[in-house]
Amino acid sequence: MNRKELMQQYKAAPTFYGVIEIKNDQNGKTFIDVARNVHNRWGYYQTNLNGNFYHDTDLQADWNRLGAAAFSYRVLWKADTSETDNLRQALKDLKVEWLEKCHPAYNQH
Repeated sequence: MNRKELMQQYKAAPTFYGVIEIKNDQNGKTFIDVARNVHNRWGYYQTNLNGNFYHDTDLQADWNRLGAAAFSYRVLWKADTSETDNLRQALKDLKVEWLEKCHPAYNQH
């Protein structure tokens, strides 16, 4: 398959929004977030945590101390983006719901 066909195939594939979790596998602490595209969000967080972007957070401190290997990523819930009329509002509602449901340690301020 050539590059143009691969790009068309990628663009035609469904995109899933949803709720993600980053878990510290050593102490069990979790971070919950919502994402427009759950499949590429882990790379986003790894890049930012490796770049010390979240410098004033417990998540960043643990990442710096323990390293990337101490963390795992998983999708807690997802749906096709074509299933919602207002993605922005759906993400806001999901975040509130899942933060109340899970009480993740890294999201506490």
